[in-house]
This record gives sequence, C-alpha cells and structure tokens, in this order.
Amino acid sequence: MTGFGAAEGEVAGRRARVEIRTVNHRWFNLSARLPVELGALETELREALRREFDRGHVTLSVRWSDESAAVMGVDWERAEAVVATLREVRDRFALAGDVTLEMVSRQSDLFGSRREEAGSAVAWEVVAPVVAAACAECLEARRREGAALASEIRGRLQALADGAKRVQVLAPARLLREHTRLHAQLTTLLDGATVDDVRVAQEIALLADRLDITEELVRFGAHLDAADAMLAGEKPVGKALGFLAQELGREVNTMGSKANDPAIAHEVVAMKGELEKIREQLENLE
Repeated sequence: MTGFGAAEGEVAGRRARVEIRTVNHRWFNLSARLPVELGALETELREALRREFDRGHVTLSVRWSDESAAVMGVDWERAEAVVATLREVRDRFALAGDVTLEMVSRQSDLFGSRREEAGSAVAWEVVAPVVAAACAECLEARRREGAALASEIRGRLQALADGAKRVQVLAPARLLREHTRLHAQLTTLLDGATVDDVRVAQEIALLADRLDITEELVRFGAHLDAADAMLAGEKPVGKALGFLAQELGREVNTMGSKANDPAIAHEVVAMKGELEKIREQLENLE
C-alpha cells in the first residue's frame, strides 16, 4: 500500500524533519537515510517501523531542517587530483588550453555543505515522538487507500456470491437434461424396444453423484464469508486473503470441471475473471 507521512520536531536542541513513504512490496523492506548523528539509531527505527507496517517497501528520511550552521565545504584533496588528471589528459592528447574553473566546478562531488561541528549521538527517546507522528500520518493515508481497496474487493466478492447462486439454480436442470438424453440414446440403441426406466434411474443416480457440486458450493460460500469478515476487521489481511483467493479459485475450477454444462461453464468463466481482479488488488493491500 502507498502512503506518505511527515513530521517536524525538536531533537536535541535542533529541528528535525522525518518523512516516511511506503509502496507495495510482498514483505517489509526498510530503506533509511539518516544524518550522521542518528546513524546509530537504525536498529531502533527498524523495530519501530516494523511494528507499524506489516509489509511494504518503507523509505525513511530524516534531515535537519535548521541549516543555519551549515557552511560550504570543498574536498581540496580531490580537487587537486581532478586538476592534475585534467592536465594529464591535455598533455597525453596534445590538447590546447588549460584547466579552467568552469571545468572543475562541473565536478559536483567536490562541493557540499558541512557543519562546523559534528553533533553528538542522539538518544532514541528524543527522536521517537517525531518518528511516531510521521508514522501516524503515513498510516492514515494507507488506511484511506485500504478502505477504498476493501470496498472494491467487497464488490468483487458479492459478484462471486451472485455467480455461485446462479450456478446453484442451474445445477438441478443438468440432471433433467441428462435423463432425457440418456433415455433417448437407450431408445435409439434398443431400436424402439421398451426402455428399462429403473435402469435409467440407476444410471442417472450414478451420474448425479459424479456431477454433484453441492460440497464445492458450500465451501465456496464459507470462503466468501471468511473473506468478508477479514475485510471488516482491523488487522492486516493481505496474506490471508491471498490464501482464500487460492481456495476460491480451486472450488471454481472444480465446479467447472464437474458441471459439464455450458451455462454453468459461462458462470465459471465470469467468476474466474472476478477472482483475477481480486488477486490484482490484493497485491496492493496490507
């Protein structure tokens, strides 16, 4: 799930800005960019964010928002090496001219801001409130997206339930058609002789057992109820719903293979389409 949250606060007498961005990922994956004073806190930051975000690629950025003490610095040793290298290239290829300020200034890694004094390490307890505020804002954005995704998935689940009801209505008619077909075939084979209705009934009973999809429909409905209950809860449901989607797909496939009926096959294809759309949305749901 995607989200963004930011917060500013006083940390050890300075102003710090914390930004948290999240995008879809199957597992929890943290990328942290911290100032040197906070470098030792990465473990505490990871644990705090791991408690808040069940999965997703989480990017954490912390920077000092008060840059008044910053001064421009030059990497003089590297600058001397750059000038010497440029002159060596000129001499090797017999090029005209000399190294200019414009050439050197193009080397952006020679320049940068630095603080006149490096700050001391900061305790986690000082940073934690600002991180928590940024987390809260990011989580709220994710909840809004989650609510929209849950509404979309509920609509798909309802479409699956409606399809299952239509299959349930269509199922009994198959046996009547099979009875008529079997009776007609036997009449043709017997060349007009009397058909043993008892024998036909036995064959239909065996066929009905092979074509029966009652168990699949019952399990399918139970899975739909479980998915709806999960969406109504507050816990992360992405992984659990992914498992249920697999089970729903298994039941739909069995219905299609056992039914042996064009009308039911049409419903099964539509239900598979809804399931595929649910799986796509589950990639975005925590």
